[in-house]
Formats: sequence, structure tokens, C-alpha cells
Amino acid sequence: MILMFSNVNIKLRVALVVSFLFFGFLLLYKQDLQSNEEILTTPLSDSQLASERNKQNGLSTTLSSGEIEFDDNQADLYKEIVSNLLRRHYKKQELDDKFSSDYLKTYLKMLDPGKNYFLKSDINSFQKWSGQLDDYAQSGFISPGSEIFNIFKYRYLTRLNKNISLLEDQSSTFNLDTNQTISYDIESKDWMSSTQEANEYWERRLTDLLIRQFLNDEDENLEDAKEVLIKRFKNQLRLINQRDSQDIFQIYVNAFASLFDPHTSYFSPRTNENFQINMSLSLEGIGAELTTEDEYTKVNRVVPGGPADLHGALKAEDKIVGVGQENEEMVDVIGWRLDEVVELIRGAKDTIVRLEYIPSSTDLGGTKIISIVRDKVKLEDRAATSEIIQIENQDNSFSIGIIEIPAFYMDFDAYRAGDKNFKSTSGDVAEILKELKQSGVDGIVLDLRGNGGGALFEATSLADLFLDAYPFRPKTIVQIKDASSKIYMNKIRKPALYNGPLVVLIDRLSASASEIVAGALQDYQRALVLGSQSYGKGTVQDISPVTLGQVKQTVSKFYRVSGESTQSKGVVPDIALPSLINLEEVGENQKEYALVWDQISGVAPLPLPEKKALSVKRLENLHLERRIQDPNLKSIIERIELSKAISENDVFSLNLKERKDQSVNWDNALFSIENDRRLSIGEEIFDTVDEWKAFNDQLNSDDPDRPKSESDPLLFETSRILADYISLNERS
Repeated sequence: MILMFSNVNIKLRVALVVSFLFFGFLLLYKQDLQSNEEILTTPLSDSQLASERNKQNGLSTTLSSGEIEFDDNQADLYKEIVSNLLRRHYKKQELDDKFSSDYLKTYLKMLDPGKNYFLKSDINSFQKWSGQLDDYAQSGFISPGSEIFNIFKYRYLTRLNKNISLLEDQSSTFNLDTNQTISYDIESKDWMSSTQEANEYWERRLTDLLIRQFLNDEDENLEDAKEVLIKRFKNQLRLINQRDSQDIFQIYVNAFASLFDPHTSYFSPRTNENFQINMSLSLEGIGAELTTEDEYTKVNRVVPGGPADLHGALKAEDKIVGVGQENEEMVDVIGWRLDEVVELIRGAKDTIVRLEYIPSSTDLGGTKIISIVRDKVKLEDRAATSEIIQIENQDNSFSIGIIEIPAFYMDFDAYRAGDKNFKSTSGDVAEILKELKQSGVDGIVLDLRGNGGGALFEATSLADLFLDAYPFRPKTIVQIKDASSKIYMNKIRKPALYNGPLVVLIDRLSASASEIVAGALQDYQRALVLGSQSYGKGTVQDISPVTLGQVKQTVSKFYRVSGESTQSKGVVPDIALPSLINLEEVGENQKEYALVWDQISGVAPLPLPEKKALSVKRLENLHLERRIQDPNLKSIIERIELSKAISENDVFSLNLKERKDQSVNWDNALFSIENDRRLSIGEEIFDTVDEWKAFNDQLNSDDPDRPKSESDPLLFETSRILADYISLNERS
């Protein structure tokens, strides 16, 4: 038996490995900010750094004591990690000048992703290492990592203290009635060339931050908003006192590791402890996988069946800006380290945590606040569930069984103990299938949306329930190619438990093991696959110890029965359904240095029969007709178009009234879309936006046992497509 974890969210859950980044690297000190002005205009060489700092009043002792310096043990560890990756990683990475240049760029991006602190002169001075970091890595020479960081820290300290000074200065004015704008398009942004340019940018940014604070709390006045920002910046300054060379070492090493692929990283002993807690999935919290993006803690994925999922409000891509305990004051967490935010969110079972977040559907600045009851989150608790719905189709009624599979789970302890009744995905689904067959369902929908993977053995076992093995010969489900190019095959040997009409529903968050199931059922033409293109996580990682900590790295790659990799490309549905998840922002192919799609030999020729091709086209046409006519589908498409228009805008007005109007217009647009939908289906419309918002807040908590199909238009439409499929086959 092969046991692997092939989960897209291994990387996401341990994003704190590479997410400490830049926001916490601050040290509180006192200085004359005006006298520091010129220091920002010139590159700081190794010798000049200490000299320039000593010129500042009272700066010498504080800054020099806060500088990072790697020791010989870390140099040896660095060399060991590099050797480990070069020897064991699936990708045979060449260390050359291009790699060196990419290494430098990646480290700078990790420290200053928004290009907010380094000056162009700093970047130019770092080019002396551009073609040498590859050689340094193999020899264990690590000093550039600390030298670059110390310069970054100095720039960052100076800027944050200047921000605090401006906000505290009563004579400083912030014009919130201007025609200026600010852009956060990092791709087109260059490093700032002078102090004057940096000051002008940060004046605009502070204005934007004040506007966002006003949008969050309209009862605040300007002084209240300033105080929030001052407190935020001082918190960021405070965090440097907890940073040490281990933190910076990890960032520098992970800049190297990330060039192999996005799922490869180094865990320091401290970070490894956090990783083990998360991997156990027994922590008491809200059931959400978090990472950092710029200054924000971002939701990568809501764990199916967890408290956040049951609440229903928090979604992937939402940005958490505040955390509060039940009746305590909300703590602003913008700029905090990820592990510290997680620590605030975690808590004892049955206690309440309050989250303030910016919804992913809009980045205009307005926030929402929700309360979630903490609970234990375990992989084994994400059990498959089922329901039966009736679909009317051309004077016929079809009974459709829905099986939702949130993850591929198994009770490893019970399995190892020899318990034949150990809890698992395939075991639970087998029982569900028996019940559905007894109920006489006409077809089944496998709902794999949001399924990020899990135990590979369970993915194979699940496919086994729907696929008949060849006579006297097992049937391959997935091919696995390791770093030595050796290919292994996971096979099934049992007759199918269910042979009736089958549809698999996927979305952009369906990944890894779920992609293996969907791909196999599609390749063997056993099922139609509907939804949106899946995530594209087609690699397997393992963890190996080093002298201090552990290295997680990619060691093999998945290939479908057809020979196609699921890596980067994922599974393309036979019929695409509208998706509220932006495929251009989420997915393996959106990650820098992701391994590429490729192809090996298939295990059997799998041509697409003309009959199936014709059937798919007819089904798609019927679906497209409903997209035009069905109020629920029309509503989804309108929301997608509205969200796309908002997300494409990376230029923000610095006029408070304009921003408030934008926020109101956004709410009004969504309100109008919902009322149009309700009017079309004969439901009572809302009188006000506030009434509509209140209804949404209570929708999930009022009736947590409500059948999912009743509030899920895409699932209902999938069932209708399956009914169409059954009807077409009956007439053919």
C-alpha cells in the first residue's frame, strides 16, 4: 500500500514557513526623523551602514544591537539544506547565473513585496551578488542574506517611524478631498529612486489607509483613524524584538528553496512545531487555512466541515484585519506575523472568536465582522455526506443522489491496529452508495468542490467503487513518477459497487487526490466532469530531517491514465459551469516557479467516442439555454462580472467621498442582483440593503441542516445536467 499526502494545502497550511517575510522585522527606537532624510537617498555599503547609523543621535547602540548576523552553524546548515535539495528534489535544478539572479530577486520580493522600502540605489548595490549566490549556496557562504536584511530593516525602521511622526504631528494635514489616486499594481511598479519619491508615495498611502479606516468604521473621526494607524505601526515596530537570526535564516533559505517549486521549503525547529500542530488537524480553532499577502492575513481555504465553513460567511481570498475574543476589544492584526495571528484565532473549544475581514469580492476597504464558535478540526470528521433531490425533466422525474466528499480521510491509527472497520472516505462512500442504490436513484453526483486532497490510498479506493477492473487484470488509476524517472502505478482490482450514470463536480479548489479521481473517471469515460478547471497540484512532497529543522520538498509527480500530468493544468471539465473563484488568481499555474505540465505514455488508448462527444455538446447546449433563462444562474454570472470589474481595478481614489460612493454602489449592485433573482422566482424582495445584509448574516446559522442543494444553484444545475444525460441515453 502506498500512503501519501497529496494536498494542495500542505503548502497553504504551512505558508507561515515563508510568510514571516517583512512585516515583523522592526525595532522600536528613537531618532530625529528629519535628520535621517539623506540617508535614504544613497546606497548603503557594508561599511557605510554602521557609519551612517552612528551619525544619528542615539541610533548607534539600538541599531547595532538589533542587526542580524548568521553564525558558522547556520552556514553549515545552509550548505546541508542546499545539498539535500540538489540530491533529492524531483526537479534537477541547475545552479547557474540565472538561478543566482532569480534567487536575489526572490529574496528581495520576500522582504519587500510591495517595493515600499528599498530604494533603487539599494537594489543596484545588491547586484554585486547577482551572479554569485549560486556558488555561495554550494559553499555555505550565507552573509549576503543578513547584509541585505539589515539594510532592509534600516529602511523599514526609518519609514515606519516617519509614518508615526507624521500621524502624531498635529500640524500634518491629510487631504481626503483630493483628485489624487494610488496604484497597487506591483508588476508595473519600479523601486523608488529617491527619498522625495518615497515620501510622496507614502503620503498617498497614509491617506489611503486613513480612508480605508473610515470605510471600516464610519463613526470614527480623523484623529481616531490616525490612532488606529499609529497603534498598527507601533505593533509592527514591537515585533522586531522577537526576531532573531533563525527567522531571517529561514526566509533566506526559503528564497532558495522556492526556486525549485512552490511546495518546497525549510522548517526551522520553531516553525516545524507549528507545522506539526496544523498537520494533526486537531487544533481548536475555526477551520481555516491562512497565509500572508502584503500586510494582510489571507484565507487560502476554508476547511470543509469546520466552524468557519458551517458559519458560511468567511471565504477563500478574504483578508483578516482584526481578531477579538468574545467580549474583548478587536485587535488590529494588519502587518502581524502569521503565526501570531493564528495564535489569536486559536482557542479553547466552544469559545467565541470575532474576526474583522475585508471580503474577497471587494477591496474597496470596507470590512465585515463575524463571530465564530471554536471547535476541534479533525480530518476524520470531514465525513462524506449525501442527500437525494428530485429533478423534473421533460415530463419525467429523476431521483439524483448527491455525495459530497470534502477530503480524502482515513483513520491511520485504526488501520495500523488492524481494525477492518476503520473510518475512511471509501468506506463511508461505499455505505452511502448502498443506501442510494436501495433508494433507487437514477444517477449520482460526486461533489469534489473544495476538496484539497488527502490520502492517496483513499482516492484510489474511491475510484475503485465506480470502475470495474479488467478481467484478470487490475486497472490503473494513477501513475507516479519519482525523481529517478521510475514510474509506479496505483491500481484497482475489485468490481465496481455502482455502475449507473455518474457526474463529478469540481472547482478551482479541487486539488491533488481529488484531481486524480476526477481525471481517472474522465479518462475511462466513466463519468462526465462538470465545474471549473481544477487547481493543478500534481506533485507529492515528503519531509526529511536536517541538523536543525526539516526540509519539505517535492519528490514525485502524478500522471493520469492518459499519461497527462495534472500539474499546473489540472482537470478540464467536459462542461464548464460559472465560477465565483477567479481562475487567474487562484491555482498552481499562478504560482511562480511551479513545475510545468508534461506527459508520459498512457496506460491504454482512450479515444473519445463520437457518441460521447455528441452527447456532451447537446448537454452543454441545454445548460447554456438555462444560463440565459434561470434566475439563479443569471444571478451568479452577474455577480462574477461585478466582482471581476472590481478586482481588475488596482487604482484607488484618495477622495473619501468617492470611495464611500464606490462602496455604496457595490452594495447596491449586489442588492439589486439579489432582488431581481428573488422577484424572478416569486420570493419576497428586501426593502433595504441593511435588511438584505442581515438576512445573509443569519442564513447559515438559522438552519445549518438545510439541504445544500437548496442553496447551491451550481449543484442543482449539475443535477439537471445529469438528468439531461439520463434522458438523452434513454432516447438513444
